[in-house]
Amino acid sequence: MCAACGQNTHVPKPETPRRFAALRNKDCRPYLFGAALAMMADNIEHVVTYWVLWEKFHSPALSGFQVISHWVPFLFLSVWFGSLADRYDCRRVIQAAQVLFMLVSAAWGVLFLTGTLQIWHACVLLVLHGVAGALWGPGEQLMLHDFVGDDELPSAVRLNATFRSLGVLFGPAVGSALLLGLGPTWGIFANIAFYLPLTLFLFRTRFTGHSRDGGVPRQRQRVGIMDSVRVLRKVRADHTLVSMIILGGLGSFFVGASLQSAMPLFAQDLGSGSAGTAYGVLLFANGAGGVLGGLVLEATGWIRPTVISAVISTGLYGLFTLCFAVTPSYLLAVILLVAGGVANLASMSVGQTVVQLMAPPADRGRVIGVYGMSANGLRFGSGVTVGLFGAIVGIHWSLGLSAAALCVGTLLAWWYARSAARRATLPTAGA
Repeated sequence: MCAACGQNTHVPKPETPRRFAALRNKDCRPYLFGAALAMMADNIEHVVTYWVLWEKFHSPALSGFQVISHWVPFLFLSVWFGSLADRYDCRRVIQAAQVLFMLVSAAWGVLFLTGTLQIWHACVLLVLHGVAGALWGPGEQLMLHDFVGDDELPSAVRLNATFRSLGVLFGPAVGSALLLGLGPTWGIFANIAFYLPLTLFLFRTRFTGHSRDGGVPRQRQRVGIMDSVRVLRKVRADHTLVSMIILGGLGSFFVGASLQSAMPLFAQDLGSGSAGTAYGVLLFANGAGGVLGGLVLEATGWIRPTVISAVISTGLYGLFTLCFAVTPSYLLAVILLVAGGVANLASMSVGQTVVQLMAPPADRGRVIGVYGMSANGLRFGSGVTVGLFGAIVGIHWSLGLSAAALCVGTLLAWWYARSAARRATLPTAGA
């Protein structure tokens, strides 16, 4: 702590946890599996609804709105939802998000069944689905900390990201199976069941998201815009926290969700054999990297939750993405996607852990909300930096230039954090 400015200058260093510590924790383990199923359900809904919407409306504008509606709620609501997680029992906050997910799936099913689906219905449901995801995020992170505490938090965050990656990886496959086997109507109704295990588990666990901190004085907290502004001002004064938030936002804004949406074009350019097979392999490699990275990093303990770890992993993510954008080799492209997935998971899990460890307990949810606003909300920007810009200069150039900008931005964020630390260690006048 700097006596002159009152800001944190280093990250707390928890003891080295046991390998797969969060999985060994009987309270956290069911949550991880339930979250994986809920994330799979999230992606199943995308598969089913996106197919139906394209078949019915053939609207490129609606396809673009699908991406925007998913991430903009994170941008505008994450801090406020973080304040809800600070004030209320996080079990109920997460259950509210899961119920909203289920209601949206049920509404899709009714519209499909009655044949009354219109574009405005789709827009409303897409936005509500995004709101549910944004509501889930801060409460989840507080629950992870409550399950395992500071020492095993890196394991919990990393394994939670890994299990979520599993849900993202298998969601399209299960969604396609439901679409083909049951059809879109009954497939989307069946999808509701995947949200239930997490929802029911939260009735059984005794953890609330606040119990390790002795309970947050919720009766003295306000949930409002001005209270969120106060937290933003407090975060701004802490250069280490700011650097983590910037790193999360850089990866989201410059690459973010665009890599997956651009994959069909890369498959067409790089594919050996049919473009469909090439697309499937590239998409699988992109998702498998996150799962593999989480398992390897958890098993080895190579990466510690430090600022320099976040900087290096974010820089490698940008470098691997840049190489993927320019390589003419299909095999090398697959390898680079896997490596990029590993680096991206490391970057996000380290950043999330550092933010949790440095956040004041009473404001942890809102600080996490600020991080989520950056790391998730800015994903819509990749539709501009890669998507729209790619329509002008070509997808390889746009992704390559965006990845290069990510590398440069990562270096600037590292310089920002390092210069702040140096200033904090300088002796003050008269000391």
